[in-house]
Amino acid sequence: MSTAIRGEDGLARCPWGLSAPDYVAYHDQEWGRPVRDDQGLYERLCLEAFQSGLSWLTILRKREGFRAAFAGFDLAKVAAFGPADVERLLGDAAIVRNRAKIEAAIGNARAALDLPGGLAATAWRYADPDAPAYADMADVPAYTDGSKALAGELKKHGFRFVGPTTAYALMQACGLVDDHLTGCHRRGAYR
Repeated sequence: MSTAIRGEDGLARCPWGLSAPDYVAYHDQEWGRPVRDDQGLYERLCLEAFQSGLSWLTILRKREGFRAAFAGFDLAKVAAFGPADVERLLGDAAIVRNRAKIEAAIGNARAALDLPGGLAATAWRYADPDAPAYADMADVPAYTDGSKALAGELKKHGFRFVGPTTAYALMQACGLVDDHLTGCHRRGAYR
């Protein structure tokens, strides 16, 4: 089923939000809630990039490992990481050990620090509070014109692993768009 589904607690949710307890918590407490600070957006951008090609559940279950490995996603601390840190991270089983993604996370911290106005201000310029509401997961796009523009701007400033699909996942996760399905108890909750 790809429409909102009522869970055992009686609340209707996006169907992906019912597949595992980790997803229920993420769906209900975080996904789509506006994130307006640079560190919060940087963390989610990193996690979305690391998720590419993997299950989001894998990333959620490794999230605390990522936070520990990447200094709580403190931009200045991660931007200061060097080759020894890359090697340390490649040996850390608590995260996804992919050299290209690790190096991108470090480079993206440096790029975020150089963004005029910061990462949050840049991302929120592409927010779409008037995005259509969808009743079916099959109708939710993988990317939009806004996510293409956001990805393009970030790439222009040196970001990596931020294509239109990753940018759209970031927009969904951080409340720049509300893609909770119609009928989901979280739809419109943060507006």
